[in-house]
Amino acid sequence: MSRFGEVDDQYDPHELEQRVFEYWDDVDAYERTVEHRSDGESYFFVDGPPYTSGSAHMGTTWNKSLKDVYIRFLRMQGYDVTDRPGYDMHGLPIETRVEERLGFENKKDIEEFGEENFIQECKDYADEQLEGLQSDFQDFGVWMDWDDPYRTVEPEYMEAAWWGFSNAADRGLVEKGHRSISQCPRCETAIANNEVEYEDVEDPSIYVKFDLAEREGSLVIWTTTPWTVPANTFVAVDEDGDYVGVRAERDGEEELLYLAEAKHEEVLREGRYEDYEVVEERSGEELLGWSYEHPLSDEVPDHPDHEGALEVYAADYVDTDGDGTGLVHSAPGHGEVDFERGRELGFPIFCPVGGDGAYTAEAGKYEGQFVKDADDEITADLEDEGALLASGTVRHSYGHCWRCDTGILQIVTDQWFITITDIKEDLLENIEDSEWHPEWARDNRFRDFVEEAPDWNVSRQRYWGIPLPIWTPEDRDDDEDMIVVSTREELAERVDQDVDPEAVDLHKDTVDDLTITDGDTTYTRVPDVFDVWLDSSVASWGTLNYPSDDSKFDELWPADLILEAHDQTRGWFWSQLGMGTAALGESPYEQVLMHGHALMPDGRAMSKSKDILIDPHEAIDRHGRDTMRLFLLSNNPQGEDMRFDWDGMQTMENHLRTLWNVFRFPLPYMRLDEFDPQATALEDVDSDLELIDEWVLARLQSTKAEMTDHLEEFRQDRAVDALLEFVVEDVSRFYVQAVRERMWDEADSASKTAAYATIYRVLRESVALLAPYAPFISEEIYGTLTGDDGHPTVHMEDWPAVDEYRQDEQLEEDVALLRAIEEAGANARQQAGRKLRWPV
Repeated sequence: MSRFGEVDDQYDPHELEQRVFEYWDDVDAYERTVEHRSDGESYFFVDGPPYTSGSAHMGTTWNKSLKDVYIRFLRMQGYDVTDRPGYDMHGLPIETRVEERLGFENKKDIEEFGEENFIQECKDYADEQLEGLQSDFQDFGVWMDWDDPYRTVEPEYMEAAWWGFSNAADRGLVEKGHRSISQCPRCETAIANNEVEYEDVEDPSIYVKFDLAEREGSLVIWTTTPWTVPANTFVAVDEDGDYVGVRAERDGEEELLYLAEAKHEEVLREGRYEDYEVVEERSGEELLGWSYEHPLSDEVPDHPDHEGALEVYAADYVDTDGDGTGLVHSAPGHGEVDFERGRELGFPIFCPVGGDGAYTAEAGKYEGQFVKDADDEITADLEDEGALLASGTVRHSYGHCWRCDTGILQIVTDQWFITITDIKEDLLENIEDSEWHPEWARDNRFRDFVEEAPDWNVSRQRYWGIPLPIWTPEDRDDDEDMIVVSTREELAERVDQDVDPEAVDLHKDTVDDLTITDGDTTYTRVPDVFDVWLDSSVASWGTLNYPSDDSKFDELWPADLILEAHDQTRGWFWSQLGMGTAALGESPYEQVLMHGHALMPDGRAMSKSKDILIDPHEAIDRHGRDTMRLFLLSNNPQGEDMRFDWDGMQTMENHLRTLWNVFRFPLPYMRLDEFDPQATALEDVDSDLELIDEWVLARLQSTKAEMTDHLEEFRQDRAVDALLEFVVEDVSRFYVQAVRERMWDEADSASKTAAYATIYRVLRESVALLAPYAPFISEEIYGTLTGDDGHPTVHMEDWPAVDEYRQDEQLEEDVALLRAIEEAGANARQQAGRKLRWPV
């Protein structure tokens, strides 16, 4: 670009941004910027990988813009920043999209289609979506190493997951266990608790009487899941709670009912009892050991009847003042707390439900029915048995699969776990090794989640994922004798088949056919794939292709910074900490910036699936990329949600127009007078500076200092507010107005040259400060100001340092007072309706 050349009269973001894209390509701007800092101090940033299951939305755009502003800022500070983008390309997010595309309804359709074919379809879809997503990010002006992203489907990355899991196994933290898990009956797989999404639904609400076996009366329980009643094993009470026996009359018949004292009036109203009398007062402790009859004993002959079953036990999950009756129907084959209490009691687990949500033969007459479809029949059977006290419906929050929106079921199955409860103290200690922005997110939300986290169920009964690297004897499927493979090299060495470690595809359709023979025992791979969160949990070393490439791990690991939204306290922030601690005993990151979610202008959460969103491409079409970035980056990144606002977008575009006009203003005069900033630096005209020049230079120093402080504290919003106030209020509305006549002077003068040197310094440093936020307009202005004397791109500039010589706090205060007086006078004149020539 030629210095001080002709520029557009009006700021046109679309034409300007297209020119800059072409310029960046012509000069290899990104590559040269990276090379420029290659000798700097290393800074290891790890990108949280988005799923390649759709185009970028405004939340993703905000996230990538935040990453971009800090990477650019760090580079300008001299750091050699790792900026390898990542993509999460496995798991249900991809599988469900492919199933939709193929018209599949369940796993049976996949099996008929063929696992190998389905896996290929998933791979093709993920690759296709990656191209679109990566194109979006590049279109937003984000600079990362787009030619070499890490992809969780690549052998090097999958090996990183195997290696981490193998390390955890070597530390005795891998086991196969019988646990209560959240199951999606459509996807026919376990899902993690943090993958369960809740929405309000209408469900049955039934009160059931469990007839006592050795005394008069019935225990009254309440449930919204009639389908779990066949698996009832015991009733739980609060042993310190207050309970009553109520003799109640309905339809001319009298019965004795036991329930919590605090709930008896409400429950009896539900049962439409005409009259009742409290005849007994008992503590929960007194009810312990009472036995009762299973209400569906005829319908479910195989119901639990082992020693200790169908009795009353104490449990800490009972609330006598909460919903229900104060007596809790407990089915260890379903509920998580029921399961844990049942295990404490040493009970065998009865779960007559398969992975597809249909009852098994153990459910007796209900065999083959989908459990939710059986609710009405079970309720009717309870009524026929005289066990139904009342029935109705309730609207409540119920968990659904995060990918297909099917209601989840709690069932007990065999799964593979990383037993993070065994290292809970290590996890809590490692939390302290990371610095969070905001700090409260670590000390409250995250710590609370980690404290309560159960063992990590890492197995999924699906197809498109990283296969568990576990081989067990072909006639067994437990953890008593297992081989855990850690690398492709080890795989090639141990399996019976010929495998090239450099070329092997580690996906299920390949490794399922591989066997290992040790002595007389042949081992086959367990059929499951990893929970997709385990994929991304190894990103801190997977980004480095470790362990297949060990050249950078020791220097860079752990990550200096990760940056994602607040839902990742239960997702990526947690899975990384869990895997880092299980595999290596350390936190895999040192700093966390946690931002909020993107909201609609009316405050609703954006949702692609519900078509509630603002398309970032629409924002670009209306206002340009720099404007969109500037608006997004003007929002607090520490925990708060970002509400999109079209008026806010317009304000930011107006600010960029103001900058453009300030930039345009001196150019024709500088050209006319052949001003050369290389020949006439600010230092050369120091004695000719007028007070207004010294003031604006002092304000520039304060702005640089303020911005640097805010950016280093991860408050880029406050930093850009300071810059925009300086450009709009100080430079445009005050300084430019004050120096116009000096530049208009046709005669050469030291004062005019000083004004040129001053505004040149202000503009050049201002666009360097703006460059991480609005890289396009900054590039255009920088090129015009510097010509061939500057770097090929503004992003190779050093972050502007504070010039202590130009600092003058007293002058800033004096001018601020003067401007306040001037503004007060103008307001008074306006209110009084007096013209400029009249005194106020």
